[in-house]
Amino acid sequence: MASFLVAGCALFASACGSSETSNGGDSSPKSGQSCPMHEAINDRPLIIATTVAPITSIAANIATGTPTIVQGIVPEGTNSHTYEPPPSVAATLEEADIVFINGLSLEEPTKEMARANAREGSVICELATTILPEDQWIYDFSFPKDGGKPNPHVWTNPQLAGDFAALIRDSLVSADPENATTYNKNYEAFVLKVDALDKAIVASTATLAPEQRKLLTYHDAYAYFARTYGWTVIGAIQPSSFEEPTPREIAELIDQVKQEGVTAIFGSEVFPSSVLEQIGKESAVRYVDVLRDDDLLGAPGDPEHSWLGLMRFDYVTMVEALGGDASALKSLDVSDVGPDTADYPQ
Repeated sequence: MASFLVAGCALFASACGSSETSNGGDSSPKSGQSCPMHEAINDRPLIIATTVAPITSIAANIATGTPTIVQGIVPEGTNSHTYEPPPSVAATLEEADIVFINGLSLEEPTKEMARANAREGSVICELATTILPEDQWIYDFSFPKDGGKPNPHVWTNPQLAGDFAALIRDSLVSADPENATTYNKNYEAFVLKVDALDKAIVASTATLAPEQRKLLTYHDAYAYFARTYGWTVIGAIQPSSFEEPTPREIAELIDQVKQEGVTAIFGSEVFPSSVLEQIGKESAVRYVDVLRDDDLLGAPGDPEHSWLGLMRFDYVTMVEALGGDASALKSLDVSDVGPDTADYPQ
């Protein structure tokens, strides 16, 4: 069996159980070494830097209506696992009071640059590392435990993204208490949207029989989603080395797709995969090549250019391609809490 492919929950136990995390409620994750709180700043606007676009979007929702400046770092459409920040990013990090990163070893070069260029008193907040206990980290075919890096795609699980929002709110309130009322109000409005998304995913998932809820994707981005919502990730084309699979591994994948009885496999709009297209043709299943894991829809300023819009798009795509009814998801309001003034590098 290919090293990057694991069949079913029996061998993929770390990503197929029920989640113990909260659903973005008002119970804030605890700050600590992975996310120290910044001392209050009273004489100027707060400046924050963020890494991948979903985190930028969540932070922008919490900060909207305040003078806080939100500056994204990782350009959309970039492979965040291999992203090396150019020297120009150092200037952004030098100005930032708080640098929000996903953590779980996703953005190590950016974290090191932030440490090297930090302004006095600034802090780095690793969101996923803080909100997710180590015994809930997922290791799998693309992120093997012996490689030392867990699967970092926590934001594709709305419940955990709600915890991101709570931690971001706490961090902003600590650093900018003058605008605490607005941060809290924005969080309360945002978490209502997260809860609605959560309920819509549950309702849409229920329209699929358990044996239909199987994901073969280009990139291994939905393990935390699958664990919470009762889906099974049967494999990912992109292995831990981020290279293309071998012909033998492709043949094994084709055999597994046939054995698993999946009706659709999913590629990435940002990173097209001729391998997945080949697997779809040779196993006679539908190949859907539009999923995105950290690249938001449209361009900055567009109505659905948001974490909420991204999640609705991905899960509508999955449910409908596998034969389910995504009307609960389609009816969601995915507008931001307020105007998104963050800078998203393109």
